[in-house]
Amino acid sequence: MTAPTTAPLTGLRVLDLATLFAGPMAATLLGDFGAEVVKIEHPSKPDPSRGHGPSKDGVGLWWKMLGRNKRTMTLDLSKPGGRATLLRLAATTDVIIENFRPGTLEKWELGWPELSAVNPRLVLARVTGFGQFGPYAHRPGFGTLAEAMSGFAAITGEPDSPPTLPPFGLADSIAGLTTAYAVMTALAARERTGEGQVVDMALIEPILAALGPQPLWYDQLGHVQPRTGNRSPNNAPRGVYRTADGTWVAVSTSAQSVAERVMHLVGRPELIDEPWFASGADRARHADVLDEAVGGWIAARTRTDVMAAFEKAEAAVAPVQDVRDVMADPQYQALGTITTVDDPELGPLRMQNVLFRLSATPGAIRWAGRPHGADTDEVLTELGLSPDDVTALRAEGAL
Repeated sequence: MTAPTTAPLTGLRVLDLATLFAGPMAATLLGDFGAEVVKIEHPSKPDPSRGHGPSKDGVGLWWKMLGRNKRTMTLDLSKPGGRATLLRLAATTDVIIENFRPGTLEKWELGWPELSAVNPRLVLARVTGFGQFGPYAHRPGFGTLAEAMSGFAAITGEPDSPPTLPPFGLADSIAGLTTAYAVMTALAARERTGEGQVVDMALIEPILAALGPQPLWYDQLGHVQPRTGNRSPNNAPRGVYRTADGTWVAVSTSAQSVAERVMHLVGRPELIDEPWFASGADRARHADVLDEAVGGWIAARTRTDVMAAFEKAEAAVAPVQDVRDVMADPQYQALGTITTVDDPELGPLRMQNVLFRLSATPGAIRWAGRPHGADTDEVLTELGLSPDDVTALRAEGAL
């Protein structure tokens, strides 16, 4: 179960102490490109992601993706033996990722002073809802709260409908991506300084960055972005349109030239000569007119015909796909976006591949998520513990 020697992060050791999604996702991304990741879970309280969503034969499928490329072991950090074992692991580790509430590691005497004392080169990534300090730091934090608090929910949905939350872990996913980036940034700094440091990642911040210049607009103009449904305040026509065979397509006209091509395609070239057509924002103020022209043309044709006509006109369109369409989409197939992983528990599994392609040092999925604690003895033996040491830890309840 070793990483290919060509993988760019081969030799990097990561301890994943986190649960649910943002922290574990960051560790997954590192493991996908060759890092040796050890997932540490409580002996009797495994990562709840093992039980999230549908399962097959009693095995959680989400975990199969989130836990890929990770060895799994159990350790109760609140036990003296668990604390001592973690410190031994930390001494030979490059990165620890955790998402306990602020102060929890410190309560176990496993805070930054203790961890950095055994390994000054360690990078400790701390992922929480609200960060390590401030008035909300000790509140329980989840992605849903970040989606609400950041302004995302306030701008999502139809104008006359309630704010809308995403039906998936959006804030966690953005924070997971950002945490992996932050870890690599800290490791790059370590190359210059020789010393590790703490990464303080709050779920409420990366999603706010992804929302764009809203704070700047408000600061300079007092502008508060409203809910506009599928329409954009920056360009039109833009949205989803129903086809004659009951499917949907998405159209975007962020570029002026594309907007003009769409108008020629749908037989309304005269709209291009309107004074308001010359800018995206002005077009957005006349979205009713443009949506009627585009929507009416699309509604009279099948999705296949719409896609072919837009492609011929070099206009931007995409089918609105569900997961069934994604699995069969020829572009995703060409990119290898969905790959098959052989799993000893469930057999062949199809899941998303590594996040990007590197021409010289590619990543790979070496195995899917493993059972709870499957590699505990192996990891401890590699650490230098004897069978008697492992037995003693089990007797203490630390494993």
